[in-house]
Amino acid sequence: MKAALKNQDHSGMRLKPLAWSLLVVALVALIWLKLSNPLIPIALGVLPLLVVMVMKQPFWVVLGFVCFSFFRLHEAFPALYVLRIPQLLALASLACLAWHLFISRKMQIYWSKELSCLMLFVALCAVGVIFASSRPTAMAYFNGVFSKIALMTVAIAWLMRRPEDFERAALAFFVCGLMIATVALQNAAAGIEMVEGTRVTIGRSMGSVLGDPNDLALTLQFPLGFALAFSLKRGFSFTRLLAIVCAGAIILAILATQSRGGLLGIATICAVLAWRRVENKALLISAGALALPILFILAGVSERSSGGAAESGIDESSMGRIYAWQAAFKMALYNPITGVGIDNFYANYYFFSSHWDGKNHAVHSTWFGVLAETGFVGFIVFCVLLFKVCRLAYQNLKTLAQHATSKHAGLFSCAEGVFAGMLGTIVSGTFLTQGFTWPIYIFTALVVAIAQLLRQPIAECKSR
Repeated sequence: MKAALKNQDHSGMRLKPLAWSLLVVALVALIWLKLSNPLIPIALGVLPLLVVMVMKQPFWVVLGFVCFSFFRLHEAFPALYVLRIPQLLALASLACLAWHLFISRKMQIYWSKELSCLMLFVALCAVGVIFASSRPTAMAYFNGVFSKIALMTVAIAWLMRRPEDFERAALAFFVCGLMIATVALQNAAAGIEMVEGTRVTIGRSMGSVLGDPNDLALTLQFPLGFALAFSLKRGFSFTRLLAIVCAGAIILAILATQSRGGLLGIATICAVLAWRRVENKALLISAGALALPILFILAGVSERSSGGAAESGIDESSMGRIYAWQAAFKMALYNPITGVGIDNFYANYYFFSSHWDGKNHAVHSTWFGVLAETGFVGFIVFCVLLFKVCRLAYQNLKTLAQHATSKHAGLFSCAEGVFAGMLGTIVSGTFLTQGFTWPIYIFTALVVAIAQLLRQPIAECKSR
């Protein structure tokens, strides 16, 4: 009798957990059925795994944020727009940086003269916000764009610790360039999103940054240096084949924009890469002098309604730039210490221009844009920053060339692409506004990171 009672007690004890489990499952199922989106519980279940993956791969998270923010992939492919990927990647990037800086402390922190110069320029821009002619405009751009660029510049420099990181970043850049170039060429073939009838853009109807042909050329020019540098690697590999395809598509897309600044950027990048390989410099200069006019003919610049062959003398586009540059200089004279404030040139054009045609104009020049919006002090610091970065990039290239091995061919190609791309950015900056956008600062981060890597033994770099 006692044995039977014990068996009943044990069976009852076994049934209680089962009953509770069934009850919990029933409640979860009921809640699931009441939800408007049944995928929410699955997302909540996957969320912890995603958080762990994000925290373990901060390099890819930050790189993804840079690619989406700079290349505007969600605007080139509207299906991605509703997913809010840049915002999600921004939050993930900040969380990763905070975790690895203050909790795990696995991120190696270092500093350099170039980063000090960069932070000084950012500080001057921040001070300029206070004294800007339109403080809300300056504050919105500084908080929404430029401060993120400055933060991610330092993050990239700290996160890139191994030679393969640079090859992966370069690969990501020219693959994104291929994606944007493909959309641009499709638009050109279909005759949609065109400006002046002949100049291709992307997402102009939705107000995209790529809706200006000059900005589109700027975006495409950035990955061109990496694609061409990897195209010139010795031996056959999938990366080299992909780089050749990307370089060809990017060049065709820049030609479709008919941007003179973009064409100068192509010429500069090709000239830098050829200069290091062609021994007969006189022949190279002669070939370059012949190739540049051919490049302008292939781009169809003469067919432009503004700046084309139909306009006699100095064309309307060139005169517009001259008027804008004059206005920029007057803005700097008006406030030589802080300028009119970041992103305030357009709003102040009417007050400082000697020629008014009924609408404000962009400055279309990196140099005059920085001069107008940060004053002479900011302009000098900006020029010093570019000089230091270019000098360090050249030193990196010389060091890698002296100790070149097949194992670090990707790092050498990345360093060469950075050097060529930086010079291309500087030359094209005469006609393209790049002072407060991504390219210069990504190049700065890569140059500083390569220099830091070269200061350490190769064995130590491999172990990371």
